[in-house]
Amino acid sequence: MTTTGRAWAPLEIDPATADAPPTPEGLLDHLSDTDLTGRLLLDHKALVFRGFGVTPRTLTPVLELLVPGRLAYVHGNSPRTKVGDNVYTSTEYPAQFTISMHNELSYADRWPSRLCFFCERAPETGGATPVLDGAHWLDSLDPEVREAFAPGVRYAQNLHGGQGLGKSWQSTFETEDRDEVDAVLDAAGADWTWRPDGGLRVSRLRPATVEHPVTGDRVWFNQADQWHPASLGEGTAADLARLLPPEELPQSVTFADGSPIPDAYVLQARDRGLASAVDVPWREGDLLLVDNVLAAHGRRPYTGPRRVLVAMSD
Repeated sequence: MTTTGRAWAPLEIDPATADAPPTPEGLLDHLSDTDLTGRLLLDHKALVFRGFGVTPRTLTPVLELLVPGRLAYVHGNSPRTKVGDNVYTSTEYPAQFTISMHNELSYADRWPSRLCFFCERAPETGGATPVLDGAHWLDSLDPEVREAFAPGVRYAQNLHGGQGLGKSWQSTFETEDRDEVDAVLDAAGADWTWRPDGGLRVSRLRPATVEHPVTGDRVWFNQADQWHPASLGEGTAADLARLLPPEELPQSVTFADGSPIPDAYVLQARDRGLASAVDVPWREGDLLLVDNVLAAHGRRPYTGPRRVLVAMSD
């Protein structure tokens, strides 16, 4: 693993450090002390399990210990494929792009407390999952940026009904039933409107920072840069602006009061997060367990086939 910024990195656990055989059974025996895993995760923010020979066939019992009660990826905005019992591909964004640092579902009313990534197939080059200490990310931002974001941010989504830009509401909520969607959004305190073309517009006010419920650490906890047109690059953003007004984009973000967020603010958050992140390179059979509040994650570009799965839990 490589790092820039302050000296923080996930804790790596292998058969030698775990005093366990280099087998899936050895890892299961080590993970049977779930209190120990929980303490280590709080202390180190992210854990890498390497060298235990975990395969897709032996993955499920490991996930049952690391992310018990796996959650569905409901209202997620990243393109994924469901490959098992609440197990998903980590993302399906094109390989040549970097995915900036973020906490999973930070734009939602509830988010998973843990994420577990599993490398089924390592890429030929690149493809590391960078992880980042969220408190350090917050501290790295200019005071004026932190102050501007303090009241929170407002996310907006335009989800089509089957054809269009971005995701459909059916894939986003994993249902074809509008009443189910209404119930989820009502419980989340969101504002939403069903459109005449069968699409759905959703808006919600969310915090830009949160405190960890156990450690009390305050962390940067929003995806403003990923929802902001500036993250697309000048050319793509300009093309979209010619095609669609801001309120019609598949997703967008403003300050809490509806005022626009300056490009420089979201680019600062994106760039400083990526610069401070620690890259976790993948070998087949590796697992990465992340506290989804204490640590953010992303993805580096890669070549060759890459298949990393993810599961999440409260």
